[in-house]
Amino acid sequence: MTYQERYDSYLAMLEPALKACFGEERGFDFDGLLDAMDYSLTAGGKRIRPVLVLEFSRLLGGDVEKTLPVACAVEMLHTYSLIHDDLPCMDNDDLRRGKPTNHKVFGESTAVLAGDALQAEAFGTILRSALPAERRARCAEILAGAAGIDGICGGQFMDLAAEERTFSAEEVSELQSRKTGALLAGACMLGAAAAGADEAAIDTAAQYGAQLGAAFQIRDDMLDVLSTESELGKPIGSDKREGKTTFMSLYGEAECARMVDEISKMAVQTVAGIDTDGFLSEMAAKLATRMK
Repeated sequence: MTYQERYDSYLAMLEPALKACFGEERGFDFDGLLDAMDYSLTAGGKRIRPVLVLEFSRLLGGDVEKTLPVACAVEMLHTYSLIHDDLPCMDNDDLRRGKPTNHKVFGESTAVLAGDALQAEAFGTILRSALPAERRARCAEILAGAAGIDGICGGQFMDLAAEERTFSAEEVSELQSRKTGALLAGACMLGAAAAGADEAAIDTAAQYGAQLGAAFQIRDDMLDVLSTESELGKPIGSDKREGKTTFMSLYGEAECARMVDEISKMAVQTVAGIDTDGFLSEMAAKLATRMK
């Protein structure tokens, strides 16, 4: 199976599962809230994080079907973070994945609640899955680490602080390791944990995910300068307008490109022992040269 065939097979599992997440009757008329949650969860995107969950589970001997709820959970958490990042009190963006942001469609209050509910449902989805209890507990622990102070929330707080002063290179790296890298690393760890892998394998997954996240964010900073709004599906140039220190403002295009290449090669080396058919290596290479 080629890289694209396997990726497409994962998407064929994920998309209907995500669409079915919030379909049951709830008594009170929650349609507005459920619509807001569904709007952002099913808005498309590359689904990198849930794909990584499924691939690490497969490589480490897990049952991909039983891992599917964990993959959906990581996408719920990712979607919550995007909804909240876009809010007027955060990044104040109008466009996400080529569509109006959640608060532009449903209002700010509903968008906040949609994000809150998606975060809670992410943990519920893992804990209600058919995985053995110890695997569910380990997965919930991993997801909590990716979401909290050491992950998305801590990273977003640092991102807001970056609007007030110039960050050092070390601070920018720490910010992005939390805001972007933590959930990518967490997705890889979740796949390993869902498969029942030992802690050494989970650590390898974490290292690959962190390296992938570092390269991904540097490339993202490059695209914020070099790409177009139509290509990215979101506003560009916002970092410069807000006076934020980024990898591009620190190092410039040529050095950023070199760093992406070097870190991506490190990621490939990290998983050389388990990446039996090269899927993870090809993913690293493709993300290093992505245009959106």
